[in-house]
Amino acid sequence: MVFVQRDEKGRVLRVEHEPFDNMTQSMPANDPEVQSWFASRSLHDHLLSLQHSDLELVRVVEDLVQVLVSRGVMNYTDLPEAAGRKLQQRAYARSQVVDLGGLVPDDSQLPY
Repeated sequence: MVFVQRDEKGRVLRVEHEPFDNMTQSMPANDPEVQSWFASRSLHDHLLSLQHSDLELVRVVEDLVQVLVSRGVMNYTDLPEAAGRKLQQRAYARSQVVDLGGLVPDDSQLPY
């Protein structure tokens, strides 16, 4: 048995294994609607994880390009024009954040 909260249109908003405030009904855990809700939450969680990973990977790629350029392995002009422009825009944006001093935490302390 699970406990469900529905909105005014009857859509499932929340499903828990224990009763909670604002629950509107209880349902069997194997109900297709409950199973669908859990599946969509799982997909949502995986997509959020991928999004977080993408943000981290962007920083890795930026740093990798910077290292390759600083070691003379490549030049920014070796990149497609659009890629070089995006890297320059991000480098500028990052420099502006650094210029804000203590208003913004160090990159390593950001939650993404």
